[in-house]
Amino acid sequence: MNCDVRVTGGTLPQEEIDAYIQRAEKKFGSRPQGIDIRVDGDYVELSYDFGAAPFHRIRRITGYLVGTLDRFNNAKRAEESQRVKHSV
Repeated sequence: MNCDVRVTGGTLPQEEIDAYIQRAEKKFGSRPQGIDIRVDGDYVELSYDFGAAPFHRIRRITGYLVGTLDRFNNAKRAEESQRVKHSV
């Protein structure tokens, strides 16, 4: 996957840009899709773009906040199937 790098306010050597990409991979656990690097003298400001994060729905079912029922045991599954579902 290619990382789109935008440098403003100055220039940076490619080795330093590669180091910022590796830093993001190590710190956040994934490679960024893009990096905005703003150079201000001896300082740099980094803004990472990792793209859209997947959205997982969380519901309160039988007193627990869950996304799916796959970790429920048989008793909790039975309780969930027998509950009264109210509509608005």
